[in-house]
Formats: sequence, C-alpha cells, structure tokens
Amino acid sequence: MGLAIVGTGRHLPKDVATNEDLSRMMDTTAEWIHQRTGITERHFAAEGEGVSDLGAAAAERAIADAGLVAEDVDYVIMSTMTPDFHFPGPAAMVAAKLGIPGVPCLDVRQQCASFIYQLQLANALLLSGEASKIVLIGAEAHAGFMPWEDWDYLYGRGGTPPSKEAFERASRHRGLAILFGDGAGAVVIEKTEDARGVVGIDVHSDGRAADYIHIPSGFTKRPYAQREDIDRDLHIPRMRGMLFKQAVTRLPESVRALCERTGTALDDVDLFVAHQANDRINASVRDALGVPTAKVPSNIAKLGNTSAATIPILLDELSEQGRFHAGMLVCFLALGAGLHWGSALLRT
Repeated sequence: MGLAIVGTGRHLPKDVATNEDLSRMMDTTAEWIHQRTGITERHFAAEGEGVSDLGAAAAERAIADAGLVAEDVDYVIMSTMTPDFHFPGPAAMVAAKLGIPGVPCLDVRQQCASFIYQLQLANALLLSGEASKIVLIGAEAHAGFMPWEDWDYLYGRGGTPPSKEAFERASRHRGLAILFGDGAGAVVIEKTEDARGVVGIDVHSDGRAADYIHIPSGFTKRPYAQREDIDRDLHIPRMRGMLFKQAVTRLPESVRALCERTGTALDDVDLFVAHQANDRINASVRDALGVPTAKVPSNIAKLGNTSAATIPILLDELSEQGRFHAGMLVCFLALGAGLHWGSALLRT
C-alpha cells in the first residue's frame, strides 16, 4: 500500500512585476537582480487577495485534474508563511471555499520546506487509514510585506514616483524584495495498493537558526501590533545572509543520506524537484550532487520564490509538460526559515 499524486493545479495572481518595475522603486537594475537570483519577473497578489483565495483556486484545479469533485477529499493540509490572518490558519478557510466544511484541515508552518513535511504527514494519514484522498496546498501572498506603497507606480499604471525617503527605505530591503513572488500550487494524493508511494523521507529542524530569516514583530510584545514596529519596518522579514550556505550544505547532505538509507543510487533518480529559492542555490546543490541540469527543472525566472508554493506549482508545470508522470523516481528537496530542511523520494 502506498500513495500517488493523481492531480496537480496552480493559480497565479494576474499582476506581474518585472525587474525593470522594481528598479523604479529602489536602487537596483534588472541585470543586477537577474545575475544574483535568476529571476526576471514575479506575480503579486492584489489588495484583498489572500492565500485562502489563491489556495482554493489551485486546489480546485488539482481536484479537477484528478477527475474528482471536492466532496471526494477527506483531508486538507495547507502551508503558508503569509496567512490571511495571524489566526485562524487558512486551511479551514480554503476547505470552506471549496464547499467542504467539516473536512479535517491542518496548517503547516515549515515555510519554504513545507512540501516535504506535508508529504510526510499525508503519507502517515493514508497508511493509517485516517484519510484516503488528501489535498496538499502551498500558497503565498508576499505582497503584504513589500517595502513600497504605490503599487500603480510599480506596474507603470500611473501613480507617483517614490520620494527620496521612500526610495531609500525600499532600497534597504532590496535583498528581500527582489526574491519573492506570489501564487499557489496544490496536489491531490490518494492511497494506492501498488508499488507507487514514498520510498523515504529525511527531514530536520534547527531552531538555533530561527533568526536567519524572520519577522521581528510578534506576540512577544504587548500589544503585539505597535505603530512603532511599522515605522521601523519590523513587519518586514529580516535576512541575515546565512541561508545560502545552509542550503548548499544541508540539502546535498540530506539527499545523500536519504539515498544511502533507502539503497537508492543518485543516477536512478529521474527528477529532482527543488524549492525555487534562488537560481544560484539550486545550481550549487545540483553541482554538489553531480546531477545533470536536465534533471533539475526550474521556473524561478518567471515566478520568483513563492515559498511554500514553489514545489506544487513546479509539479503542475512539469505535469503539463509531460515531464512528471507515472513510473518515475522523483526526489523533492527544500530548505526554509526555521530552520527546516529535508528531502523525499517518491515512486510515481
């Protein structure tokens, strides 16, 4: 008994910001962004558009792709680091928008590494008999912490050029703002009675690295929301520049350990579906593992880093292209804030 991914789906906000657009808001150039990240453009959620909206749309498409209806789903596992509200989490909201209130829902907070943990949880639920058809969703709306206010000017739809102070403020957060994009991806997983399923999963967490990327404001303060925090940009994530080294070290270690434990040769893996954080990170991991470029697909150029959504979005694209199909051995790998990281081997 195992599991199979039987449906995939994605949903992207309609607004697209190019590198040239970002250069109007801060001290950067399109070439500088692309050289350091591999990104040329990204989508951003509109005002009032949350991850529950994006996630529900992606889930609807994944369910339809599986040849199912929403009522067939008996568990929802959602991941995001940009929820509609501090609480409740968006999983139950997504289920309600799908028309299946009452179905058990779980919110996962492993940020960019979430898909690996979601897959592990789904595998356990299916093997235990507690569920038979599960939707895994990753969705992000990073627009809410972008360091500018005039979105019309960003998109070239009028607006007002940023003041000297606003330009300098955005420039201070340039390293963050150029990376992220918004969107949602979803997969439908169901129990099978054949050889398909999880071969093995390797996951790790290290809270000593919690401040490598984090949002400083929060519930350690009374009240947790303070005007001063907004004025000091404490609602915008801080990056210490440590994740690159962690990713290019931890991810190859995880993949090698998992392959050794499961008796899998790296050459036998057909596809490596990696979190799309940064093109340079994935190139370094690929080189460290000695894996051919063709086996490590990328979509970061057009989407940026969609955090918890990167892997399911990429899976949907690969499925459309005929590059993700039955009879494959696929390795998923991701690292995210927390610190959380890991890899998974799945026979499709």
